[in-house]
Amino acid sequence: MLNVGIIGCGNIFTMHATSADNLPNARIVAVCDIKKDRADKAAKKYGAKAYYDYKEMINDASLDVVHICVPHYMHPIISKYAIEHGINVLCEKPISINYSDGLENVKLAEEKKVKYGIIFQCRYNDTSKLIKENLETGKLGKVISARVVLTWCKPDSYYSLSDWKGTWDKEGGGVIIDQAIHSLDLANWFINDEPVRVQASIANRGHSIMEVDDTGEGFIQYKNGATLSFWAMNNYGCDEPIEIRLLCENGKAVMSYDEAEITFNDGTVLSTKQQPDGIYYEGGKEYWGFRHIRQIADFYDAVENDRQPDISGKEALKIQRIICAIYRSGKTNSAISLENSMDN
Repeated sequence: MLNVGIIGCGNIFTMHATSADNLPNARIVAVCDIKKDRADKAAKKYGAKAYYDYKEMINDASLDVVHICVPHYMHPIISKYAIEHGINVLCEKPISINYSDGLENVKLAEEKKVKYGIIFQCRYNDTSKLIKENLETGKLGKVISARVVLTWCKPDSYYSLSDWKGTWDKEGGGVIIDQAIHSLDLANWFINDEPVRVQASIANRGHSIMEVDDTGEGFIQYKNGATLSFWAMNNYGCDEPIEIRLLCENGKAVMSYDEAEITFNDGTVLSTKQQPDGIYYEGGKEYWGFRHIRQIADFYDAVENDRQPDISGKEALKIQRIICAIYRSGKTNSAISLENSMDN
């Protein structure tokens, strides 16, 4: 049995705690939050010990794995402390705000020989897997061009409930780093090549109480000639399904998180819909994807069998590099070259 601790008992806590509680090779022994009432409530529910300081928990609780579910700016700070103490870390996205912080922890995890994973649960969706499998087998051929569209609703009231969202120093951005990062990660994963140039624009067009982007659009070019265009906004009137489209050598693919369809050039069609895992996440939101348990199960297996998890810190750096380039391009109104550069 893996002794599991969870740091951060806010909104996303339920996805990690419910998953860990439903996996046979783990037990939640510690939870931590600076808000004592949240830590106490979570501890009571899972029969764990409550902590109010993450350092105390890491030093005291004899953990095999720690889940990090805190504001973005704390991700690399707490990850580093846990890694330094020889504990395997599974952190919510993004790996960090700055690329260099994430890279530092990836190197540290390799040095300390611990597993370091970052949550991108949408890769485990049935829809995502259908497209990825047909790309990996070569049936779809190479991706020629991809498109991501996200139109969600995060009104001022959403930001007013948080003391960190909507800020550059604590969230690191807005719609790009918090919402669109999952869809951009999927598209980049499908293309599976090195990005060489990013040109983007960002703006705050529909909010009055936050300072970060609520709109972002751009164009990414890859070494093999593929391109990725994206448009993301969280100032729409409701949460519409995301859409990812791929134009490939041997056909086209289109997906949301719930449905996917591949139409091959010969007229053959493959399709799938998201299938429920049969687990209820109290307070979970549908657009989170409900696939945390699949990634968490993979991470626990990686710890037990001494292998790299599917989505390691090193793997997560791929999309973080792009996210940072989008913000650099948007802030400077210039194209960003990524060729021969890994320190963005």
